Amino acid sequence: MLAVWCLVFAAVGERLAVSGDGRSTLLRDASLWDWFSPEERGDSSDIAVEVAYPKRLVQQMESEEEMSHGYLDTRMKNTTGGTPPVHLAQSCFQVETFGHTFTLDLELNHNLLSSDYVERHFHQDGKPSQSMGGEHCYYQGRLRGLPESWAALSTCLGLCGMFSDGMFSYGIEPLFDGTNQTEGAHLVRRMPDVRLSSDCQDCTDDSGGDRARGNGDEQMKDPRVSEVLRRSKRQLPRRPTVQSETKYIELMVVNDYEMFVQLRRSTTQARNFAKAVVNMADAIYREQLNTRIVLVAMETWSSANMVPVVTDPLTTLQNFMKYRKDSIKEQSDTVHLFSGRTFQSSRSGAAYTGGVCSLTRGGGINEYGNVGPMAITLCQSLGQNIGMRWNNIRSSAGDCRCPDSWLGCIMEDTGYYLPRKFSRCSVDEYIQFLLQGGGSCLFNKPNKLLDPPECGNGFVETGEECDCGSQLECARSGGACCKKCTLTHDAMCSSGLCCSGCRYELRGAVCRQAVNDCDIPESCTGDSSQCPHNVHKLDGYMCDSSQGRCYSGRCRTLDGQCKGLWGYNSADRFCYEKLNAEGTEKGNCGPSPEGQGWLQCNKPDVLCGFLFCANMTVKPKFGDLEGEVTSHTIYHQNKYLDCRGGHVLLEDGSDLGYVEDGTPCGPNMMCLERRCLPVAAFNLSTCSGSTLGRTCSDHGTCSNEVKCICDRDYTGKDCSVFDPIPDPTPPASTEKKGLIGLS
Repeated sequence: MLAVWCLVFAAVGERLAVSGDGRSTLLRDASLWDWFSPEERGDSSDIAVEVAYPKRLVQQMESEEEMSHGYLDTRMKNTTGGTPPVHLAQSCFQVETFGHTFTLDLELNHNLLSSDYVERHFHQDGKPSQSMGGEHCYYQGRLRGLPESWAALSTCLGLCGMFSDGMFSYGIEPLFDGTNQTEGAHLVRRMPDVRLSSDCQDCTDDSGGDRARGNGDEQMKDPRVSEVLRRSKRQLPRRPTVQSETKYIELMVVNDYEMFVQLRRSTTQARNFAKAVVNMADAIYREQLNTRIVLVAMETWSSANMVPVVTDPLTTLQNFMKYRKDSIKEQSDTVHLFSGRTFQSSRSGAAYTGGVCSLTRGGGINEYGNVGPMAITLCQSLGQNIGMRWNNIRSSAGDCRCPDSWLGCIMEDTGYYLPRKFSRCSVDEYIQFLLQGGGSCLFNKPNKLLDPPECGNGFVETGEECDCGSQLECARSGGACCKKCTLTHDAMCSSGLCCSGCRYELRGAVCRQAVNDCDIPESCTGDSSQCPHNVHKLDGYMCDSSQGRCYSGRCRTLDGQCKGLWGYNSADRFCYEKLNAEGTEKGNCGPSPEGQGWLQCNKPDVLCGFLFCANMTVKPKFGDLEGEVTSHTIYHQNKYLDCRGGHVLLEDGSDLGYVEDGTPCGPNMMCLERRCLPVAAFNLSTCSGSTLGRTCSDHGTCSNEVKCICDRDYTGKDCSVFDPIPDPTPPASTEKKGLIGLS
């Protein structure tokens, strides 16, 4: 036992030597410090640490039995030099710890890296070095014989990651003596898992269905949202919904210089650590949200920080997002900074709420920790990007908290445990964000993944006609059309939103419904099994019965903003004209640059300043109310007008107390940065076939990609070609019988 604790203390000493700052490292990794202070914790028996010696299981040549040995490396033996090592597609490990023998059946996470994945770091002279691809040793899987289990591990250097048997979660990482691993020894930390009873209504595995039932966030009780969910089910029983269709977050990670230093000044270790974090976060998002996280690029600041990384997380986030806009060329849905600095914040990260798909707001920052805690931080900051809020800042926070106040759910402040569940309210917020038109980029499947072609991974790769996935996935869908990654006789396809009964859907069949007035339904082309790229209307289109304007895929109106934030309609126009022109606390166009006083709105800009709502409550539905609600009553045209407003701050510093960009402020006018500008000033591009008063030859809709999406029966780049879709011809009885057999 003494030898075990010597190894544990050696691991802690090594961490301190790497950081150069023992105190800050231990404060950052508070759970590690608490392991050695059990007397300070009344429930210290819930957390335990042990040293284990994992074994890799290999099939014997002439039997079904497995042989164990201590060689954990999963690199293929015939890997050629000069290229990143290729790891085994499947691997199996045995871990004996805490009186149990766990068998981990693992598969490479084929969704982790895109085919265009780029790695970049900087030399001491500041010059970049870039390479395509990278080592992929990141696995997901389960514990053999335990259906409620899960695992997310990397094998680049020993076993590093987490697994769960349904009762406890186990973190595992190699033990090092200085710079060398200690004879295969691994540190295993055990902590209670998040367990859900059958009557738990606040945490959920369910990614679909009508979520308007039960207690929850008041905003989710909006009958309009509930009706949308019910209607989508009623009208499209066989079509995917925003809940059932798999989403993809294309993520770029940037490791700052402090992170590089924390990881032994090694770009390889920095990259491997970041991939391990993303791999675990992907396992959580895959299970909870039917959403995959795909790495498209990684940058490591190995010589110096490219922007100031300060202790104020919001300032760092702003600096980082400016760097993204000006200096990062890779396309992604969101970019996150992994920082080795400790921020002056009660949380370990910061992100823009609802910012995914935006060049200027699609990002976040995450503070360094072990793989498990940092993966949860990434889940939280990405959760903010996709519209989630912290559970404890809602007006109905009590309804959203998990039953176990110690374990908690992901979007909730927790202690040293690692939550793996999103609360029902968090899932609802994500769904509503998608239904309102946010996150349109998430429905676009990335390019095929980096790994060599492998039949059974669900991706059609070079040399394959089809790939319906594993045996279980093929049995569920597509197995009759696809055998051994080859289409069966007469089959055109095996999977895809435009594939039905092994045949392409007819041209014009809707494969993805519009979620709001600013979205565009996607239709099958008739010659592909895949639904076209997900797009929405170009900014500036009218919406909500011509009361609003489309902006970033969402319909912006004063009433809509007031209802979403306070639950009531916007105040009378005269409130804006009277109070915002005065430039006081009760009405203005923002704080003065000097930080004292308020800016008066110019007369044309009054509808783009402070937001006024009528009869609103004293507490917003979400966000933090800064100060008091301002209330002013004005007598105008023989009636009293109720003009109320308030500064509502989000975690990212955004003030929702001002009118949103894109909101109409006059005929052919829209708000932008608290100014009322002509729609033409937004420099909106025009689609082909668009002239004054005509868009896409009057037979289509101009999308955010500046391409015409043609109406039914029209085609061509400008939708000028009349090409009517013929009525489907009933198949002959023999063909019909054959198709039934295939489905």
